[in-house]
Amino acid sequence: MNAWRHGSGWALLLCLLMIPAWAVAAPPRDLDAGWEYRWGDSPRLADGSPAWAHQVEDDAWQPIAFPSNPPERQGRHHAWFRITLPEGDWRDPVLYIYSIDLLAEFYLDGEPLYRHGSLDEAGSGRFVGWPWHMIPLPREALGRELRVRVYSDYTDIGLWGEVRLMERADLLGYLLRHSASELIVSGLCLLLALLAGAFALIRSDRRSFAAIALFGLAAGVMILAESQASQLLLNAPLLWDALAAAGYFTLPIAMGLLLEHWLAETRPRLIRRLWQAHLGYLILALGATGLGWIDLAITFPIFDALLLVSLVTLLAATLPHWRRLLRRQQAILASCALFGVLLLVDMAVAHGVLPWARVPVAAGALAFVLAIVGISLLDYARTQRDLARLNRHLENEVAERTRQLQALVARLETDSRTDPLTGLANRRHFEERLEEEASRTLRHATPLALAMIDIDHFKAINDRHGHEAGDRVLQGLANGLHQHFRDADLVCRLGGEEFVVLLPHADAEGARARLEELMTALAGRVYWHQRQLLGPITVSCGIAAYPSHTADPRALVGLADRALYAAKQGGRARAEIYG
Repeated sequence: MNAWRHGSGWALLLCLLMIPAWAVAAPPRDLDAGWEYRWGDSPRLADGSPAWAHQVEDDAWQPIAFPSNPPERQGRHHAWFRITLPEGDWRDPVLYIYSIDLLAEFYLDGEPLYRHGSLDEAGSGRFVGWPWHMIPLPREALGRELRVRVYSDYTDIGLWGEVRLMERADLLGYLLRHSASELIVSGLCLLLALLAGAFALIRSDRRSFAAIALFGLAAGVMILAESQASQLLLNAPLLWDALAAAGYFTLPIAMGLLLEHWLAETRPRLIRRLWQAHLGYLILALGATGLGWIDLAITFPIFDALLLVSLVTLLAATLPHWRRLLRRQQAILASCALFGVLLLVDMAVAHGVLPWARVPVAAGALAFVLAIVGISLLDYARTQRDLARLNRHLENEVAERTRQLQALVARLETDSRTDPLTGLANRRHFEERLEEEASRTLRHATPLALAMIDIDHFKAINDRHGHEAGDRVLQGLANGLHQHFRDADLVCRLGGEEFVVLLPHADAEGARARLEELMTALAGRVYWHQRQLLGPITVSCGIAAYPSHTADPRALVGLADRALYAAKQGGRARAEIYG
């Protein structure tokens, strides 16, 4: 029963890239209704599984709109949630969850499906981070009951943010779309931190530029660590959360340093005490977390309270002297206030005071940094030559990062249309080309043939020699198909041991002649694996053609598949034409 599924960084990215291309994407569906909950933890059955994971009805389950923070928690650390997954025409469904507070186990009709973190016999565990989750679901899971066991000693308990049922094919694009702006802003913040750090070394106003550099570094690290794309780069959620905490906890330190310098004639002592308090908290919180004395999660609510007090105090200290400030200083403080407001809104969302929504904290960081840069450019107008050179460097860096991102997107697009084992086109690419060829064939009244190819007794090869030997045979056959057919022909791997060839401007007899030549060529091939001879390897082929067999070229797949079945029934190692 150890059917738990764990996410892993590059494995998760590869899982997203190796998307079944045959899937016709169904629209994502938010699971924001139909949930039920119950407090406490489940007793164990004789086999050790939780009794509440099974469909045993009782009156303890209560309805809830969203599986997070049920009423009347009263210090409890365990809760269960359940929902019946909606039915629909899903081809490759996954359950996407924005985050979990804090640890969870998922069961499908009593069977373990997925877990985040590890729970001991008492049902508790250590915080392991706040990553997003992609839980693959079998197609037969739709319409069945999903149950979730949750443990949390944090202020919140349950699933958080978004819970969506969606096609695997949609998830990567969804994550990249929502992370693109954050990645760009993070890059800009880090580059601007580098720029300000350089000025801090060569200019007399070092304190202002040092504070700007610190703020840019903290904002850039925080935004990058909190973006969902970070998990695709490296699956280390606790590390990313620690980096996010370090950046988040550093922001008021940078603000305090800047305001202390600019408001030196007003109340610098109060401001100094505030940023020093935050510095002390940063060291204590991350130090205690690093030593394992406390969980990282518990440091955020304490800091949020400290930040709220600090922002209010800074506002009270600044407003009486507002008119005495220069316009450029007012502009920077206004952008600082905007960023602070966004942080407070994000804080309110995190603690359930406001309904969940994606708060554009990155926009506040960008506005603050851009305001500082703008004022800095005005203050140092006489250094236009140096600034122009540095700006060109910044633009080149941004262009390079954009080019790299575009190249990454292009590579992901290519990988999504290529079978990773054989290097042939995959089913998604085949269906797109079939639609194109069907339209062209109907428009120009030209013939079109389609052949389905299946390796005979392939399961016996896997059973006798292992899956590595089977992969060797698939790669060898793919190489033979690639060498045998024309460049104008499209050779694809549909899945398993099944291949398909699309032959434009060919009729059924011409296609059979090509396939018989292929089978003759394959008969002379020898496959070796670990000094063992694999074989003989034969294939069965089914052929259908337009217009001789159908008036719709899109129907060739089904007709060729029937012909392939006939070839199998007729003894294998042969090519059959439909009809």
